[in-house]
Amino acid sequence: MQKFKDYLESNIPNLDTIHPHYNSALKYIINNSGKHFRPKLLLSVVSAYEPFLIESSYKVAFALELFHTYSLIHDDLPCMDDSNLRRGKETLHILYDEATATLIGDALNTYAFELISTSSFRSDIKVELIKSLATNGGLSGMVLGQAIDLEFENRPIELKDVEELHRNKTAKLIASSLEMGALIVGLDSPTQKELYSFGIDLGLLFQVQDDIIDVTSSELEAGKPIGNDSEKNSFINIIGLEKSITYANTLADRLSGKLDSFDKHLRDSLKELLNVYLYRHKQF
Repeated sequence: MQKFKDYLESNIPNLDTIHPHYNSALKYIINNSGKHFRPKLLLSVVSAYEPFLIESSYKVAFALELFHTYSLIHDDLPCMDDSNLRRGKETLHILYDEATATLIGDALNTYAFELISTSSFRSDIKVELIKSLATNGGLSGMVLGQAIDLEFENRPIELKDVEELHRNKTAKLIASSLEMGALIVGLDSPTQKELYSFGIDLGLLFQVQDDIIDVTSSELEAGKPIGNDSEKNSFINIIGLEKSITYANTLADRLSGKLDSFDKHLRDSLKELLNVYLYRHKQF
């Protein structure tokens, strides 16, 4: 996926503006992007069936990464999780100010949809891609999850409610990444639904893994402040570390089984990516 990383770095917007640090803030936050997991999921599905569409898909994958980055910028703001570190570097509101961070987040949110709308795919496919990202990342998805998360700080909720929280906040955008790849290559509706369901489980696994890492790793290993979830409805705070590890193992085993049930092209393409991630909670 090195070519996607090169694409991302060479397509950072650079506006002709009198603003003293708008461009530098954009460059800083995009260059400080992480492992590009969500774009890699999308591209893995495309690669499995239509590898000649990979380069055409970079713009959509870029949009997905920018949308995810916007969510992290806002998540780190003082009015939300108030974090001063992300991916091992200063968060945007610390490096600049809250207004800049908020506006850059807003810009990346809307720019993501502009990128999809100007991609080279047919109009009907672009509409479906935009719908998937908007539905899973917006009012009834990621934003709802963040609202639930903030509302119930210091107010413990049940495990089923924690699952609802993180199904929205984390899992739906991961599921959308797989769904968008399926839309690009024209997979049938049952396969799209199967991939989406796989993505929901994968998102829940990622969240419980993050919760485990928050209490078992160093700040350097995590790339962000650790121990910040004491007031949150994390899996650790609701069911404890030992049961959270069991929960993660169960999800990882289920996902591994689902992977083996996919056709060879999809299984091999996703395994190449996911073998690194399924049991990452055991590394700390």
